[in-house]
Amino acid sequence: MDLRKLKTLIDLVAESGIAELEITEGEGKVRIVKFSQAVQPVAYAAAPVAAAAPVAEAAVAPAPAAAPVATGHAVKAPMVGTFYRAPNPGAPAFVQVGQQVKEGDVLCIIEAMKLLNEIEADKTGVIKEILVENGEPVEYGQPLFVIA
Repeated sequence: MDLRKLKTLIDLVAESGIAELEITEGEGKVRIVKFSQAVQPVAYAAAPVAAAAPVAEAAVAPAPAAAPVATGHAVKAPMVGTFYRAPNPGAPAFVQVGQQVKEGDVLCIIEAMKLLNEIEADKTGVIKEILVENGEPVEYGQPLFVIA
C-alpha cells in the first residue's frame, strides 16, 4: 500500500469517531487502531494475509511473569513496537538508572512501522528502574520506566 494512502487512512481514523479500521488490498492488509484520544493512532500492516496469523498468535501468547516493580510512577508504552534505549546502535542511552529527568525529556524510542517515536518523561524525577531491554518488543500500556 502506498505511504500517502496509509497517511490518509491514519488521518481519517484520527478525525473520526471510529476506533479501528481494517482494509485488505490484494494480498496486503492494513489495520489501524486508535487506542485513546491522548495517543495518535498506530498502524501496522502484514503483506500477505497468511503471514498475519503467526503475528496474531505471538501477541496472544502469555507474557512472562514480571519482576516486582519499584515503587514510583510508571511510564507506559503508548503504542506497540520495538523499544530502543538510544537514538542509534553506537550512541549512548537516553537515560540511565539514577539519572534525574524533567517532564518532556526523551527516555527512549519505540519503532512502529519504521517510524521512530520518541517517548518523553511525563513526570519530573529520578529514573529508578528500566523495565525493558534494548531491542525488545513492547505492548500498548506496558510499563517501560519507573520514575520516583
